[in-house]
Amino acid sequence: MLSNHELTKLKTQLHVSRDDLKNRLRDNGDLDLRRSHYHDSTGELSSYDNHPGDGATELYEREKDLALYQHYQNEVQDIDNALQAIKDGSYGKCRECGKEIPFERLEALPTTLFCVEHTPSQETSHNRPVEEEVLMPPFGQFDLDEKNENVAYDAEDSWQDVASYGTSETPSDLTVPTGHYNDMYEESEENVGYVEDYENFVGVDIEGKNITVYPNSQHEKYEKELDEEGIMTTFGDLPANEHDPYVEED
Repeated sequence: MLSNHELTKLKTQLHVSRDDLKNRLRDNGDLDLRRSHYHDSTGELSSYDNHPGDGATELYEREKDLALYQHYQNEVQDIDNALQAIKDGSYGKCRECGKEIPFERLEALPTTLFCVEHTPSQETSHNRPVEEEVLMPPFGQFDLDEKNENVAYDAEDSWQDVASYGTSETPSDLTVPTGHYNDMYEESEENVGYVEDYENFVGVDIEGKNITVYPNSQHEKYEKELDEEGIMTTFGDLPANEHDPYVEED
């Protein structure tokens, strides 16, 4: 059980921390959140003549201020809860199991109302950003490459489409440097519009019959690789005249 000296020391520490937080918020105008819009803090009347990147930076700073303000408010609330626990005599005992909380723990974290075994920080928080309501599931879940026979257009494909216009990557950022700066992203060599290489030069009719080979440079490369490995395709070799499609009946 906490002695009067220990309890007084912790109570003083809580009051000092609370006053410090309150003063910091007051001195910086509650992180500029007393203003209605970030234009007020920058002195701008309109965003019309601003570069979109500048607007994005201001938006990021605004969101950061909101997060920090919430963090400060949570700290003040934790301090108030601890002071209330001191007032009603429950301070120093775990709210979950009722076991005495060691003074060393309270000295390091005077706002705690739980023992180490039952501290809420051990639980996974489900308080997620509101944006995830429209972005769920998380971005990584849209990568469907691991699923067999999947050809759906996923988030990875969306990223690759955007990245094809250029990224901030450089040749030194990639294990295998590419030949063009528009290919500076992972799996830039991935086929676009088809999955297997042969799908770019092989076609069938509406019933899946009458395999037709349309000669092109990729077909030549594909045939050369198969020849080097001693593998024969199901649609055979090209005839001598490579400019005419070759049709083989099923």
